Amino acid sequence: MKIVWVKASPWKKGIVTTALESGADGILVPKGYSSKVKKLGVIKTIAVDGDLKLGKDVVEWEIKGKVDEAKILSLSKSKKVIVKTKDWTVIPLENLIAQTENLIVEVRTSKEARTMMKVLEKGVDGVLLNTQDVNEIKKTIKVVKETSERIPLHIAQVTRVEPLGMGDRVCIDTCTNMSIGEGMLIGNSSGGLFLVHSESIENPYVAPRPFRVNAGPVHAYVRVTEGKTRYLSELKSGDEVTIINFKGHCQRSVVGRTKVEKRPLMLIEAECKGKNISTILQNAETIRLTQPSGKPISVVDIKKGSKVLTFLEEAGRHFGMKIEETITEK
Repeated sequence: MKIVWVKASPWKKGIVTTALESGADGILVPKGYSSKVKKLGVIKTIAVDGDLKLGKDVVEWEIKGKVDEAKILSLSKSKKVIVKTKDWTVIPLENLIAQTENLIVEVRTSKEARTMMKVLEKGVDGVLLNTQDVNEIKKTIKVVKETSERIPLHIAQVTRVEPLGMGDRVCIDTCTNMSIGEGMLIGNSSGGLFLVHSESIENPYVAPRPFRVNAGPVHAYVRVTEGKTRYLSELKSGDEVTIINFKGHCQRSVVGRTKVEKRPLMLIEAECKGKNISTILQNAETIRLTQPSGKPISVVDIKKGSKVLTFLEEAGRHFGMKIEETITEK
């Protein structure tokens, strides 16, 4: 996920409060001001004496020529680098993005931030916004979050649907209301996850709960932030998960609670790009996968030949992190 830091150096309380209220990921402040930020809200500070220490965890470097590009590449191997320039062009940034990560670019407007998010389609890891305009802070954070991570989804064709016995099923209640076409990626294997739709649909039996994804049994994987996966049984209040829509756009969300209850289950298997994948879900009308159009389809209506959205990944996982290792999960 892309990050937004806001520069409040020199110190200005209004800049900090706007950044906090707008959902910034961090505030850059002068030495001695981190405690003032903490009195206004809980957020990461970047300072000589901050949560992320300038000069140690984070360094600032101005691009003036090729020598600076090489220095930034070296620094970015072990720390985040705030990249600055007096006469900005995209070419030096393209060179850096193609070779490294941990790049935070200093920008002055939401327009500049939007450009930085699209360089080489990958974009930088984040921006440091340097402005005294509180409206620009709001616009920039909105722009960055809306153009954040996007992952490729693929159409899979269902090959098997089979009722199972009882099992411990997990509901994930988030702090975000989801809309039609949004849900979470969940499955039996991290190599093949299904887009399980949120409970944002009107039905005659229960009121919609757009903050909820009825995810699956305790053993299943769910995709969370930074490209990692977690077991559903591990999630708890305060953890972050990734909400994804049918176009692959991602956003972070906080888990409010999880509910584990014994419910009847069903197995769904599908084929995608020559790969067999599967997931287990609660056997109930209100549980849905997502069709390529973004329209939800209830598990009771899914049949052999139905088409649903999935995410494929070749690498295995070790403690939720992607690794290049031969792992077979069935």
